[in-house]
Amino acid sequence: MRIIFAGTPDFAVPSLRMLLDSKHEVCAVHTQPDRPAGRGRKLQPSPVKELALSVEIPVFQPLSLKPEADLQQLRDFNPDLMVVVAYGMILPQAALDIPTLGCLNVHGSLLPRWRGAAPIQRALMAGDERTGVTIMRIIHKLDAGDMLHKEECMITAQDTSGDLYEKLAALGAVGLEKVLAQIESDTVQAEIQDESLVTYAEKLSKTEAELDWTQSAEQLGRIVKGLNPWPVAQTLYKGQVLRIWQAEPMVSDIKTDPGTIICTNKTLDVATKDGLLRLHEVQLPGGKRLPIQAFLSSHHPQGVKLG
Repeated sequence: MRIIFAGTPDFAVPSLRMLLDSKHEVCAVHTQPDRPAGRGRKLQPSPVKELALSVEIPVFQPLSLKPEADLQQLRDFNPDLMVVVAYGMILPQAALDIPTLGCLNVHGSLLPRWRGAAPIQRALMAGDERTGVTIMRIIHKLDAGDMLHKEECMITAQDTSGDLYEKLAALGAVGLEKVLAQIESDTVQAEIQDESLVTYAEKLSKTEAELDWTQSAEQLGRIVKGLNPWPVAQTLYKGQVLRIWQAEPMVSDIKTDPGTIICTNKTLDVATKDGLLRLHEVQLPGGKRLPIQAFLSSHHPQGVKLG
């Protein structure tokens, strides 16, 4: 099959690599325009663009696919299929109508749960026990197309959103390969999404990073995992922003004001509405990420109230 691939971040790379290694022809790649990054704010190509250029696949970076010239560019490739993985742009119906076999999306959740922009993080923050990827047909309504295949993944107690991101990126390629084989053999079994089971994964914002110590330790632990590696959970410690990279909820009968630090020479716990949150890795402005014992060797936080 002649395939146009549309994707942008690292999450899309395993799927593109699988296609490049397959018998199918990736005739073009669409990705987001280069963005400024790093201290120098120099324009940086997306991971998908870097891979495509390394194998001399034509790369296109339109600001939109609504202009007729951009739509005609798609038509000129005469694609059988378009595969979309974390592209970051909603495709107009005119673009969806171009490939003869339609358009597929690799989505990082077990639909219909967690449609939207941040399904991996929201699954963690909600305390889901499992997640996965869904290969679906794209329709104009957000993440609402028929489901063609799912790959499941259990969420472990140690998983951060960064960990799940890597696992699901790899599973996306596995699921996509299976669906392509089903399309070729005409054995695809599409499943309509149950609208009564739909939940939405709103885009993350930096304002969510500030921890509210009146929540339970269990909920705060989920938030820390869900916001790692971005935007990273944080609180105020002696007037400075303390970023919390790793933490673990602890059952405790201790009753004190939420946000109060309780220390030993090896551990740092924070009182919450219910239980304690044990901090394992933290970072102060201008400093490195530190395991908590290294932090305690140069700070004396016993009794300090956070937030």
